[in-house]
Amino acid sequence: MWIVTTDKFQLLNGINDATDVRALPRDALPQLCAEVRSCLIDTVSKTAGHLASGLGVVELTVALHYVYDTPKDIIVWDVGHQAYPHKILTGHRQELQTIRQKNGLHAFIWRGETPYDLISTGHASTSVGSALGLAVAERNKPQDKRRKVIAVIGDGALSGGCAFEALNQAGSFKDIDLTVILNDNEMSISENVGSIAQGLSHVISSPHYVKLVEGGKRILKSFPAVRDLALRAQEHVKGMLMPGTLFEELGFNYIGPVDGNDVERLTTILQNIKEISGLKFLHIVTKKGKGYEPAEQDPVCYHGVPAFNPEQGIDRNSTKEDRSYSAAFGRWLCDRAVTDRKLMGVTPAMRIGSGMAEFARTYPHQFFDVGIAEQHAMVFASGLAAGGLRPVVNIYSSFMQRAYDGLIHDMAIQDLPIMLCLDRGGVVGPDGPTHNGSFDIAYTRTVPNLLIMAPSTRHELYTMMNTGYAYEHPCVIRYPRSNGESLMELSADGSERPVRLSLEQTLKIGQVECLHLTHSHQAQLDDHWRELLGMTADNVPSLPAPAVSGATTADVITVNASADAATVAVAANDSDHVADNALGKQHKIALLCFGTCAHDLVPLAQSEDLTLINMRFIKPLKEDLVRALAAEYDLLVTVEEGAKLGGIGEHIAAVVAELPRSKQRASVLTLGLNDAFIMEGLRPELLAEQGMSPQGIKERISAYFA
Repeated sequence: MWIVTTDKFQLLNGINDATDVRALPRDALPQLCAEVRSCLIDTVSKTAGHLASGLGVVELTVALHYVYDTPKDIIVWDVGHQAYPHKILTGHRQELQTIRQKNGLHAFIWRGETPYDLISTGHASTSVGSALGLAVAERNKPQDKRRKVIAVIGDGALSGGCAFEALNQAGSFKDIDLTVILNDNEMSISENVGSIAQGLSHVISSPHYVKLVEGGKRILKSFPAVRDLALRAQEHVKGMLMPGTLFEELGFNYIGPVDGNDVERLTTILQNIKEISGLKFLHIVTKKGKGYEPAEQDPVCYHGVPAFNPEQGIDRNSTKEDRSYSAAFGRWLCDRAVTDRKLMGVTPAMRIGSGMAEFARTYPHQFFDVGIAEQHAMVFASGLAAGGLRPVVNIYSSFMQRAYDGLIHDMAIQDLPIMLCLDRGGVVGPDGPTHNGSFDIAYTRTVPNLLIMAPSTRHELYTMMNTGYAYEHPCVIRYPRSNGESLMELSADGSERPVRLSLEQTLKIGQVECLHLTHSHQAQLDDHWRELLGMTADNVPSLPAPAVSGATTADVITVNASADAATVAVAANDSDHVADNALGKQHKIALLCFGTCAHDLVPLAQSEDLTLINMRFIKPLKEDLVRALAAEYDLLVTVEEGAKLGGIGEHIAAVVAELPRSKQRASVLTLGLNDAFIMEGLRPELLAEQGMSPQGIKERISAYFA
């Protein structure tokens, strides 16, 4: 554990909360900004986390805490990844080293973490609405008890419809005090941040200007025609010189654009705005990654960073294979698009995270980034599909929660051929409860007309995408934020090249994959059981084993388990290598797994002599297999990386419960994520905490028979 206490933090060492910021002389603010920026780089380069966004708002953060009486006055930070400087200035500088770790600082803004954090913000576009509600609550207090309310929203988050809904409603209030600050870090309007715009912003934000305008309105109140003409003239002049006409029309007093990285000028403008009542919209322009040249040059790369050496920066030219499921998804898109011009990729501002960057570069006319607008992504895709195109929509599992109606109204009811890929399904880890994909199995499987799949390997994801695309009806595929087996092979010259994968290979709808059979079941391998267990050659795809140097046994098992399923199942069940106290020698147990947990449990199934089935399809569930297993086994254990309540395990338990008593031998043990929000931590340690590690599952089964 290390603590930042170097001499370069002469001011910051004396900052324990925002009160200490306000105690500084104004001419010390630039130095404080430099120290905050240095502290941020020093810390995040060691811990990993969000970097470029925070670097861009250092001056804004300092100015806000300097001008406003925080925490009495309220700042609502949109998303929260831009709020690392806020955490530094509000008493968490030393704790910043624990951010996104188990029992450490929350990844985003978390309600109650400090007195400064009144609203949790992990998803984008919510700040204006929350701040509006807070401003209305303040209106109901006596005048001298009211607090100032400020929402800070990024230009990306402003693309979300939720933000505009809030701005639209705000305009209907005439007696609330609300300031919205747009942090614009795009370059398209940088030319507006010149002397004229800066000067106008000072004039428009000054109390003298406000008094002049309001006084003129009162004087001309008795002359409606003249008053209307004067107001129109004012708006036309501002509209020609300033980009804020839209916000003026929504009822806000627009100020900007302003250089958001000039702390002294920004402080002056905020002090002026603080004295103005009503709705105010401050437009600031910042440089994402400000103060760290590599981040300024490539803010996308430095948005979320691993641990790195600040002197060397992040190696963007690394040839190491990206083994994420997101990368496998992107690989399929590019492969399919070579010959398919109807394929359309759609994402709500997650081009990089969802693995669509290469597809966007190579096929720009088939790629659509709709901004942070998940519901619109679904509605837009419905139009593409109805028009004869084939949209593939990629949305993070937790972000899709915001577009649930699109799943039902715009996809399932209309039976449109949309393939929805839910990235980050299951435990995400360091990003915490707002980003864990705990609920998508529960919220999708009850919707009629959906095909829902969960791959156990990256090869299987590729094949499932072929399957969903060929299905030509609504389809959902969910996969985790984790790495899998390689999709590379060695060429004759020793270099790596992508494995050739077939775009024609599909799965039979509902077909499972048997990864391991208990020794006592081998005698029952007649044609009926082979069919139920996915062990007939015509139903099981033959997937190529990786030829990459250094491939592990797990890699081969993951890819090759289905190549000759009957042989694999029998060969893996040499009873001489199973301990006498193995669970499977005492009870007949089957593990029914959905997703990557299936291959994670192969060693457990082998050592404990358990039947292990990769179920593949969440919907339709292979109920005939469940009924057959329930008649033959003592215990069926369902394993899913999703909420246990409402999950597929409950469906399996219901199928077994409906069997006649004479055909119901097995009990059902459902394993999944507990009924509680999962906090930050590493994915393996969080799964272990949930009892979802191989050892945890073994202990749960043992406890069941205790």
